[in-house]
Amino acid sequence: MKISFECADKINGLLTMTIEKADYQDAVEKQLKNYRKKAQVPGFRPGMVPMGMIKKQYGTAVKVDEVNKLLSEKLYEYVRENKIQMLGEPLPNQEKQVPQDFEKDDKMLDDQVQMYQSQAGEFVKAEVFSGNDTITGDFRELDENGNTKEGGIVTEGGMVMPAYIKAEDQKKLFDGAKPGDIITFNPKKAYPDNDAEVAALLKVKKEDVANLNSDFSYQITEIRHFQPAEVNQALFDRVFGEGTVNDEKAFREKIAESIAPQLQQNSDYKFMLDVREHLEKKVGKLEFPEALLKRVMLQNNQDKGAEYVEKNFEGSIKELAWHLIKEQIVAANNIKVEEADLKAVAKEAVRAQFAQYGMSNVPDDVLENYANEQLKKRENVDNYVDRAVDMKLTEVLKNVVKLNQKEVTFEEFNKLMQQK
Repeated sequence: MKISFECADKINGLLTMTIEKADYQDAVEKQLKNYRKKAQVPGFRPGMVPMGMIKKQYGTAVKVDEVNKLLSEKLYEYVRENKIQMLGEPLPNQEKQVPQDFEKDDKMLDDQVQMYQSQAGEFVKAEVFSGNDTITGDFRELDENGNTKEGGIVTEGGMVMPAYIKAEDQKKLFDGAKPGDIITFNPKKAYPDNDAEVAALLKVKKEDVANLNSDFSYQITEIRHFQPAEVNQALFDRVFGEGTVNDEKAFREKIAESIAPQLQQNSDYKFMLDVREHLEKKVGKLEFPEALLKRVMLQNNQDKGAEYVEKNFEGSIKELAWHLIKEQIVAANNIKVEEADLKAVAKEAVRAQFAQYGMSNVPDDVLENYANEQLKKRENVDNYVDRAVDMKLTEVLKNVVKLNQKEVTFEEFNKLMQQK
């Protein structure tokens, strides 16, 4: 934490305190762990509530408390050590104090941690139904008197996920359910206008439920609750490799480090969209032999016909114009794509594909082999050349234009991307 003090005059002073995440993060994590030990949440054993759930419910309040506590302690410690005489209590500066949004700071990291927890999670037996639990039990069709129907449908091991039941009155029947309970509900009411769902539930043919309106008894044999993995050493090793990180703080830092390149790519992509818009306006409308181009486009899309050409021609002309503009810039700046550039782009593409499945610690030799295979396909090479050109072009243009840098949240960035 940085603290500075300056006297504007003989009777007024301005004390500035700059606090960073590292100053309060350990205290916040410690407090949240205490909350976790005491939290009572249906479907979870004491002390086993996912940390992501605890942070979502208490994270902001705990962070505010710890930050205020730290600021108060350091403020009076500084005043005492520097023998500053004050009249009354210090007041916040209304002009320079920037409002803080404590909720948005770590949301992206929290979401990423929860994703890793889900990927490494497992189903465990539960004593009481809650939320997104899966229920297994036996179905028996009932007659109009509520008795088991002779010759009716009987299904053993039928699986129900009440969270996906459409009708609220049928969904509520499962509230607080336990193994051994018998629930009476109506599959056709539970899944209206979805005979395929009902047939799958009862393990019969779709045509067998077309006119089915019976209630069913459902005796619950097992309830399984999805338990996200704990944020512990096992999860750290699974995500980043054994011994790479050894505590949650380092784990979150490593996650931030791993997603930073993607955020930079997103930023560069937005930059190029803005550059394109600016250059297209500056160049203006280009003249093309439209009749000839339509003939060529139709020749290349004979299976789609003239209607397709008319519908997509304007967009194709727009892309062609941008291609010509970009070629001029590439030539003017002597931008060339070498084999090493293609290999680097291919490896990043492969790395991103693995990351989508939660595999963020893929060895470099594996990435190398996959990239080599990708580069054997001509259609992939053309795509990687375009990516490499765009990357080099982005770096060149960022050094040419005057950048107006602005730090935004992920949600604010998405809104910028959605703007026309």
